[in-house]
Amino acid sequence: MNEGLRVVSNYSPLVHHSSSSSMSHGRHLCLPFLNFHPTPLFHTTCSFLLRHSVTMGTHDKQSNTRTKSASMQPMTGEVVAESQDISTSGDSIRRRFLEFYALRGHRVLPSSSLVPDDPTVLLTIAGMLQFKPIFLGQVPRQVPCAATSQKCIRTNDIENVGRTSRHQTFFEMLGNFSFGDYFKKEAIRWAWELSTLEFGLPSERLWISVFEDDDEAFSIWHDEIGVPVDRIKRMGEEDNFWTSGVTGPCGPCSEIYYDFHPEKGYSDTDLNDDTRFIEFYNLVFMQYNKNDDGSLEPLKQKNIDTGLGLERMARILQKVPNNYETDLIFPIIEKASQMANVCYALADEPTKTKLKIIGDHLRAVVYLISDGVIPSNIGRGYIVRRLIRRVVRTGKLLGIKGDGAGNKDGTMLPVLAERVIELSPQIDIDVRARSPRILEELNREEIRFKLTLDRGEKLLKDMLDNALASAQETGTVPYLSGKDAFILYDTYGFPVEITTEDAAERGVSIDMKAFDTEMENQRRQSQAAHSTVKLTVENGGDLTEKIPDTEFLGYDFLSAKAVVEGLLINGSPVLQVSEGSDVDILLNRTPFYAESGGQIGDQGFLYVTDAEKHLRAVIEIKDVQKSLGNIFVHKGTIREGIIEVGKEVEAAVDKNMRQRSKVHHTATHLLQAALKNVIGQETSQAGSLVAFDRLRFDFNFNRPLLENEIMEIENLINRWIGDATLLQTKVMPILDAKRAGAIAMFGEKYGDQVRVVEVPGVSMELCGGTHVSNTSEIRGFKIISEQGIASGIRRIEAVAGEAFIEYVSARDNYMKQLCSTLKVKAEEVTTRVDALLEELRMTKNEVSEVRRKAAVDKASVIASKAFAVGTSKKIRVLVECMDDVDADSLKSAAEYIVDTLQDPAAVILGSCPGEGKVSLVAAFTPGVVDLGLQAGKFIGPVAKLCGGGGGGRPNFAQAG
Repeated sequence: MNEGLRVVSNYSPLVHHSSSSSMSHGRHLCLPFLNFHPTPLFHTTCSFLLRHSVTMGTHDKQSNTRTKSASMQPMTGEVVAESQDISTSGDSIRRRFLEFYALRGHRVLPSSSLVPDDPTVLLTIAGMLQFKPIFLGQVPRQVPCAATSQKCIRTNDIENVGRTSRHQTFFEMLGNFSFGDYFKKEAIRWAWELSTLEFGLPSERLWISVFEDDDEAFSIWHDEIGVPVDRIKRMGEEDNFWTSGVTGPCGPCSEIYYDFHPEKGYSDTDLNDDTRFIEFYNLVFMQYNKNDDGSLEPLKQKNIDTGLGLERMARILQKVPNNYETDLIFPIIEKASQMANVCYALADEPTKTKLKIIGDHLRAVVYLISDGVIPSNIGRGYIVRRLIRRVVRTGKLLGIKGDGAGNKDGTMLPVLAERVIELSPQIDIDVRARSPRILEELNREEIRFKLTLDRGEKLLKDMLDNALASAQETGTVPYLSGKDAFILYDTYGFPVEITTEDAAERGVSIDMKAFDTEMENQRRQSQAAHSTVKLTVENGGDLTEKIPDTEFLGYDFLSAKAVVEGLLINGSPVLQVSEGSDVDILLNRTPFYAESGGQIGDQGFLYVTDAEKHLRAVIEIKDVQKSLGNIFVHKGTIREGIIEVGKEVEAAVDKNMRQRSKVHHTATHLLQAALKNVIGQETSQAGSLVAFDRLRFDFNFNRPLLENEIMEIENLINRWIGDATLLQTKVMPILDAKRAGAIAMFGEKYGDQVRVVEVPGVSMELCGGTHVSNTSEIRGFKIISEQGIASGIRRIEAVAGEAFIEYVSARDNYMKQLCSTLKVKAEEVTTRVDALLEELRMTKNEVSEVRRKAAVDKASVIASKAFAVGTSKKIRVLVECMDDVDADSLKSAAEYIVDTLQDPAAVILGSCPGEGKVSLVAAFTPGVVDLGLQAGKFIGPVAKLCGGGGGGRPNFAQAG
């Protein structure tokens, strides 16, 4: 209990907005900012307990787990009196939910990243995602039950955002989860208590849905909770039976709905009627496993997975007509209204819809970029880019110009994002610290998209010009095809609303039916991808019941005795493996580091000896990976003898390879610290590799590093190495680590307790990797490359330690060879090379001049081959091949000939300067150009026949 309250205590009782004054709809919503009048109501945790008449459970002191009876009761423990706010603000709702379940024995866990550690899902779409391995039985539970407030992103209904009262791309899912601890009775009872007692919802306004065959849930709701039969609806499998996929964990659902219009009575009620009901709490009773044949078998461990939509509960408690007008989103909408110079309360529905889109999408974009997702054209990056472009397009339609404050060349996204960041501390404490990078990325992406919009406007103008010209020729009504309008929308991000407005102004109609067809096809494709969380009970499930987590000894030891717990060949378990075979080995304990956090796995050997210490088997370990949670898989080859399950082995890590990885890992921390010192604190890691021969570090930055910056980074790191600083490593609660300033690595998952590696005065990071004891062990550091790998992402590769010595030695040998070849000292190499390059340049110029003169001489001979074409006006034409003349010489020859021929004249020359290469030149005199012929347009199609391309001016063009 103390641990649970310790985590919850992070939710400090801040002053919140009262619903009566801040969200009374329509009275003061036109003000530039919401004029909230906080009326905080504080009370102690003890009074919280008294209000709910809670009876404390008991603990089994031996096992530190709750007794059976305690599953219905809060955990016992010392309760510290604490002021508590019971207002209806979004922050208060979130805190009260987590405290409610903490007092009932749930461990409050942090939200996981929006980038899931799950290849089946593009983004985190549900609160249960971080617990998927536990539900699958792949990893043992760390706690019997948990509660979270999870950031989520769903884009499969993006077209409904702003148009309905409840669809959002970004939302928070409050959830309570049981991993075999409690089940239906407790889940239902607590959901009801939370809704009616904690949040004070009138019980007569709450409706319940249950799966049609779930008599147990129906009985609990009616007989024990007291919900009238008329307000409990049995619903079919499509609505109230949750499945993870074709096979895997599944079970019936029960949902709680709020009734906005109880005066309509009980007859002909439809819980899917959005105008009357909103589902705000979903309880999934995960009690079955679906087999391949569709049959259901009871799970050994029954689980609870729930989700309560924070924005939906805020809408109910704050008495506003939709999720967008809650205090979680509306401040963003009001800022957008101010920038667009409109009053939200007086605006028409289309305008309100646009403002809602901005409010919703900006939240999603800010949190995605904070979690490391950068706009791009693929995967998660495409989702960010699409949302950003929707906001920019929508802002343009609303009339927002520039930054909304008079600077028409400014950008709107950073201004709006500032408001999102202001609202972020209780959702994600890291967003504010990452705000410089978020704002910079938004500014850059908006500028880039505005250029795209400009191109779209030019394309639309051309399309409309062509439509009008075609209609004039055929005598028909001018129109633009739906496909063209969709290409403008989808490919160039050009709003269809602007397309229709511009077309209407010029009298051009649009085939909107065809446009809608194209849009529907895209929507179906979007919905088909990554819209559900896939759970599958795999063959490894049985293995995890037998194989415990591997005990890692590698921080302190490089060799240790261990027992072989399992052997796998091609994923299938075996009892023994003989010489020459590749095998995956599972040990009960190991000094080998398994690949994680960017650091590759250790290498080394396993030795098997008999009672007399005679060597019986040698297994070379080439790699170590983590699988099924925290089980280390040693990938190796049997070099001698036979290895068997149950045998004891001596596990020995290759000390040299380990030292190399330790050096590179600590150097990576120093590199990140140096980057922040030299180019700015806002830069952050976007990926890394810690290998034996080098390190690789990806970071957020929008330009190449300058040479002097690279030198400054190297000098700074080498100075820290020379300081011979002792590293400090400690384990602490993750919230304490973040408060202390420890940096978390993007994409890594952390538990409640984290390992912090600190180079005092230089760097402090959350890291599970292996590190040197003293910076002097790194010996030296050198950056070997710096390059861009994606929009806004740079990559540095570097060497340190032994790899640094090898790199410097190799470069020194190259220099010695160069000095020997050039017959100069090392310090004279640059001067000598510059002189050689100048000599080469002059020689090339001389050769080019000789070739040019030769080509002109040849041209003077073939000029006489020109022939006349045309009847009324004779044109002198010359078409000739000049063998292997290079492109520059061919150009000189064409210019010479066209100058010698009488106007009008056209010269087309070709050559083959190398194997598989063709050069073409077209030169037209002014008289030919005046006839409407252009060299650039002429040469292009000819070049295509040769498998090439080219173009140029009306009078001169080249191709190849």
